[in-house]
Amino acid sequence: MPVARKIEDAASNATALWLTAGDWVPNNNKLPMILYRAAIAVGVRDPAAQFEQLFRSNGWSPEWRNGVYPFHHYHSTAHEVLGFADGTARLLLGGPNGYEVVVTPGDCALLPAGTGHRCLEASADFLVVGAYPPGQQWDLCRTALSESEIAAMLAVPFPKSDPVLGPDGPLLAHWRNP
Repeated sequence: MPVARKIEDAASNATALWLTAGDWVPNNNKLPMILYRAAIAVGVRDPAAQFEQLFRSNGWSPEWRNGVYPFHHYHSTAHEVLGFADGTARLLLGGPNGYEVVVTPGDCALLPAGTGHRCLEASADFLVVGAYPPGQQWDLCRTALSESEIAAMLAVPFPKSDPVLGPDGPLLAHWRNP
């Protein structure tokens, strides 16, 4: 399992996970992946729209509604937040031999650039909202990066706000310039 460190924050109902490189997936050993439980209330009308509004209100641009690809991949040019609006899924974070997590409606995952993710299994109604910080365009990587590409990935700009909890969220507590 590529988890180097784990911090649980009961106040924000979030867990920060520092993932080490695994196989060909670089992950991001400087910035933790953050898993928020119950980021929005369960059973609300149109939870996908609620996630979109939440992300927009915190300066992140919602770009799509769908699921999570069933193959290992990561984004080297953008940080990504995934809002789990409906259904359940088992995800593998960090690449092959990664950290397995079950997500349910209302949960959310903040993935720094380079964080591997894959859907292992999902219910038929699984729906995800994906959003990105302003000006960041995501790519789709399924192979290792060169040293210069890793340097560029580690230089992807920091967001100005946590996508779920705004200026007081765990992103700002854990994502600091090294």
